[in-house]
Amino acid sequence: MPRPTPTFISWERIPASQRELSTSQPYAPVSLGEIKELAGVGRPTVSNWRRRFSREALGGPGDSRRPFPDPVPGAGSESKPLFDAAEIADWLDLRTVPDAEPDEDGRLETYGDRFRRALRLRGLVALKHRLGSAETLISQALAVIAMSAEGGDWITEYLPECLLAEYDAADPDVVRATHELMDEIGAPGWAADALLGLDDEGLEIARRLESDLVMDITPRPVVALVAALIGPNEGGPGQRSTINLCAGLGELLLGMGGGPYEDLRGHGELVAVESDPLLRKLLQYRLLSYEAGAVDVCASPSDLDTLRAWNQAPVEPHDFSKADLVLADPPYVSGERERDTEGPLWWAQEAVRRLRPEGRAYVVVPAWTLTRTSGTGPVSVRTPTVGAREALLERGCVEAVIQLPRRIHPFRTGAEYALLVLRPQTAAPGSVLLVDADRIAQRTETRGEEWIGPAVQLTRPGVVPEPDEDGPAEDKDAYDRRDARRFPVRASRPGGEQLLDNRSLLPAHRLAAPEAHVDHFEETLTARRSLAAAMPRLRDWLGDMNIGKRQTPVRHRKLDEHLRAGRLKLLTGHRVKESDIGDAGLPVIGREEMLGELPVGTRRIAPEDLAAYSSAKITDPGDVLLLAEHGVRCQVDAAGGCVLLSPVQGLRITAYRGHARDLARGEPVRPDALWMRPHSLARLLQAPRNQHRGSGSLVRRMSVRDMDLPQLPPDEIAELEKILAETERLRADVRRQLEALDRLAERVSAGVADGGLALRRR
Repeated sequence: MPRPTPTFISWERIPASQRELSTSQPYAPVSLGEIKELAGVGRPTVSNWRRRFSREALGGPGDSRRPFPDPVPGAGSESKPLFDAAEIADWLDLRTVPDAEPDEDGRLETYGDRFRRALRLRGLVALKHRLGSAETLISQALAVIAMSAEGGDWITEYLPECLLAEYDAADPDVVRATHELMDEIGAPGWAADALLGLDDEGLEIARRLESDLVMDITPRPVVALVAALIGPNEGGPGQRSTINLCAGLGELLLGMGGGPYEDLRGHGELVAVESDPLLRKLLQYRLLSYEAGAVDVCASPSDLDTLRAWNQAPVEPHDFSKADLVLADPPYVSGERERDTEGPLWWAQEAVRRLRPEGRAYVVVPAWTLTRTSGTGPVSVRTPTVGAREALLERGCVEAVIQLPRRIHPFRTGAEYALLVLRPQTAAPGSVLLVDADRIAQRTETRGEEWIGPAVQLTRPGVVPEPDEDGPAEDKDAYDRRDARRFPVRASRPGGEQLLDNRSLLPAHRLAAPEAHVDHFEETLTARRSLAAAMPRLRDWLGDMNIGKRQTPVRHRKLDEHLRAGRLKLLTGHRVKESDIGDAGLPVIGREEMLGELPVGTRRIAPEDLAAYSSAKITDPGDVLLLAEHGVRCQVDAAGGCVLLSPVQGLRITAYRGHARDLARGEPVRPDALWMRPHSLARLLQAPRNQHRGSGSLVRRMSVRDMDLPQLPPDEIAELEKILAETERLRADVRRQLEALDRLAERVSAGVADGGLALRRR
């Protein structure tokens, strides 16, 4: 796509008021209290500096230390002197901030740096109040930066609309402050990022200016991840073209170089799409500040299909409907526009439509778009979000799903996100790679952005084998199978696992594997020996426990399959008013009881009060109570008759009631009468393979339907139940002993403390 030849704008066209701003204007004098606030120190520190470094204190011969600046003559008063801000900043440059980290050049931050930064922030805040809004200030400042960087080298007809008018009308104080910012930061593009809140200093500026522009920015780790996945785009005929849908302020577009933003000039044709007029204008200004003004910016994806002379260039009109790379980060949060046809996954479909053969798209989506299902009841609700996701899978457009670390968005800490790697439609859908980057980031050895490298490595060809392949022997331990795995879109055999099964696609919900590098047989023998040493009276029981290594693999089934088949029933907890809970009636079991903070039975609800909650669930004997927050906690309700409070849930083995009735009647019961038993179900759900299936940025909740259970013969389940029931009985005995000891110690110490007991030695 030909580009116009840049032509320099005459210097005479720039207003004289702006041409005269080659030197900074002085700041107003500052008081001792303002020095304290701007330098980020305490008031005694400033008084100490002034006393210890006064001219009288440093008057000795050979003393080369610089004295604290004198007050400005005629300004302030004797009780409240005022000082020249520039002199204070220069003097504070002599003092480095304790424990400061050196920058790339090895320079340590000084109190002078802090002072100038805070002084500039205060000036910007004052300008915001004078201009009326942070957006007006940022827009005028970016216009100045854009013209200072590259705008002056362009023919006026090719500049963004309103740029020259806004540049000419910019407030002189805005121009001065902007030039000072560029002089201090060192580059127009970096100064633009600081104003937009796209770096560490910029976040502080955005906070002080109360700007909403940073609320929808793409987080820097996500930008780095996408850049690493794209890889280098060297110059020459092999350059890849790029379309950035939902461009926002251009974070994904400008971050493609994977390093300095100047690397963007080595890419092929670039087009950005942004519907918001303000963001579109600021994006154009920011691109000019990075000398990337040749990037076209459209208002709608439909503009890409319209024949036009791009950049108003005098060439034959053509469109830019497809590209080698398509990027998108729609500004949606949890649950927003779930039932809209143009929800978050509409942008994923649009990205696929814009791909050239062999191209790739990278789309950031809220994690909820991957977890919604069409329901399992008699009335199935298939929302546009679910339909779009299934369509992408059926057409083979999903290459990988990368679950991003929680709290990755600085302003949306309660939302989770995932990155979809998409490809053009294929003849037959194969497999999809699921990567749990959240789990990778939680490891102590991969803090910060170090998770990006391992996550990207898992997406490389051959690292994670296909579903029916084991991969080379030497690569079997090359990655943790709980981090990544390929899943078929459609099962290759009847009953096999597939992604088109109306369940969550979130990697944390799908990925599960045996504990890595654990010999379960040896670990169990060690645990048995330890228990025999701690409780010698149990040696006979432990010796009768027949444990061996399994020789054949075990198949696992999701709880969702058991629930749909009717073998299990899910009991949801209910919300009950606090005023209806007292100390009489049916026991209630909520989060506090499951965590052990309250004994079961402390809180109760009267039957007449419970009648107001028609959907409240009451447990039966043998129901398994489940709290799936920040891990999985289960306990068996042996007596039944309890009311479940949200978020506690219950699982009922549907065949257990008949089994218990037969036992009570003394009727013969076959060992294979039950496929699962209560204590076995509770313990298997708490196994490590289910513990990490959590999602949620603030509260980690486990997906109950995506937990799995091993398919074991009924006689093994019966044996497991006997072992677990006996261990639970022994644990209850030990708990009673500990409670009795605690009670004795408490009463003896309380009696001695109050003077009511006298201890005598026999």
